[in-house]
Amino acid sequence: MKEKVLILDFGSQVTQLIARRVRESGVYSEVKPYNISLREIRDFRPNAIILSGGPASVAEKFSPNIPVEIFDLDVPVLGICYGQQLMCKLLGGKVMPGKKREFGRAFINIKEDSKLFSGTWKKNENIAREVWMSHGDKVVVMPKGFEVLAWTDGAPFAVIANESKKLYGIQFHPEVAHTPDGAALLKNFTHKIAGISGEWNMRAFLEESIKKIRSQAGKSKVICAVSGGVDSSVVALLLHKAIGNQVKCIFVDHGLLRLDEGKKVRKMFKENFHMPIEYIDAADLFLKKLKGVTDPEKKRKIIGATFIEVFEREAKKFSDASFLAQGTLYPDVIESVSAHGGPSATIKSHHNVGGLPARMKMKLIEPVRDLFKDEVRKLGLELGMSEDMVYRHPFPGPGLAIRIPGEISKEKLLILRAADDIYMQELKNHGFYRKIWQAYAALLPVKTVGVMGDSRSYDYICSLRAVTSTDGMTADFFDFPHSFLSLVSNRIVGEVKGINRVLYDVTGKPPATIELE
Repeated sequence: MKEKVLILDFGSQVTQLIARRVRESGVYSEVKPYNISLREIRDFRPNAIILSGGPASVAEKFSPNIPVEIFDLDVPVLGICYGQQLMCKLLGGKVMPGKKREFGRAFINIKEDSKLFSGTWKKNENIAREVWMSHGDKVVVMPKGFEVLAWTDGAPFAVIANESKKLYGIQFHPEVAHTPDGAALLKNFTHKIAGISGEWNMRAFLEESIKKIRSQAGKSKVICAVSGGVDSSVVALLLHKAIGNQVKCIFVDHGLLRLDEGKKVRKMFKENFHMPIEYIDAADLFLKKLKGVTDPEKKRKIIGATFIEVFEREAKKFSDASFLAQGTLYPDVIESVSAHGGPSATIKSHHNVGGLPARMKMKLIEPVRDLFKDEVRKLGLELGMSEDMVYRHPFPGPGLAIRIPGEISKEKLLILRAADDIYMQELKNHGFYRKIWQAYAALLPVKTVGVMGDSRSYDYICSLRAVTSTDGMTADFFDFPHSFLSLVSNRIVGEVKGINRVLYDVTGKPPATIELE
């Protein structure tokens, strides 16, 4: 990529949203841990650098730090929250703990005109702009050469800048949806201040990816794990476009798929893409290894390790297979590892991120690792996939195993498949499916008493989930009409033996995750 922005991550749970907003403006960006070396930063050749927020205090002895030489690279730098405070500390300013933590909505008053405040952010003395704050410390003395561009009642140095050196610091978070027009502010930084043209798009990413795949794979064979979901299908098609018959697509049916999913996957690849696919029925093996396991992390680890075992066994048929391709996405990475080595808290592990056993002989190819879900969909369209295929709801690699809290059994899987299929049918029948980011039914490990046909029942609870989102990093529940929920509930209880109660989950992300486990 000729033009790119480097985002140094100090542990904020919304760092990836900075990358999203920058990419939305047509600028390629990558997130790296704050502690990469100065040489690595120079080798990256960024057109601009953004310092993320983070949970630490710059006053702490061992708080995350960066070389002060970063500010002498003749590259525009934008510090957000912790990034602003660290910039000030390193350049000779002063940061102190606030008397009270400022969290949530605030209103800034723009004091000086600036390229940062172009367009919708243009100075207007009659308007205080809404922003989202999340900080305890605050700047109390600016470094030499800086001036105040905007202030709030709680943060007199809410936006500061040394415009001659193109160094900017903002106390609030422009990357989150709670800051209206925050994306426009970031665009002002990348376009107006850094002078980036903003011509990056999925077509450019596709062309670059093909070059990278060819360079990485060479003439070696690549085994591609496919599940029928959007991510793995896009990866398979991308690899096929890049290296043709060097790709060996393998579909492992772990027995944790939705109703008739295995048949649909094989049909799709054969009829839509004319690509051969190796089908492996490993349902019994997975269920055997999951027997008696209730801890969600153990379930994920077992499923991930078993996937690798099966692929290793299959790879032995191809002595020249050197690579394993996976559909790892950015949100997978941020929730599995501490923000690429940074100080973020691990939320949960993903079956296709890290933890590969040392005995594995294949290297990884993860061509969409730096993309968000909606970007993968755009890439799929670039590759010629149908909209029906591209806009399928996300389905997790561990499948129904993480939608059945507690121990997995064949009986529970049969019950859940039937309930989930009814739910999907009605979502499509009523035109809701494409309006929703992700929806699914889950089977809770609780039985309750009911009355069915004048008889007492003691069956499982089915929980329905449907959320709206753009990238999976944050989400809110979909507000169904009560009549729709009533219809689905009646169908599930009436048609699925083993369920006598249906609930609807109205928890957002955060505080919950989209999946139950």
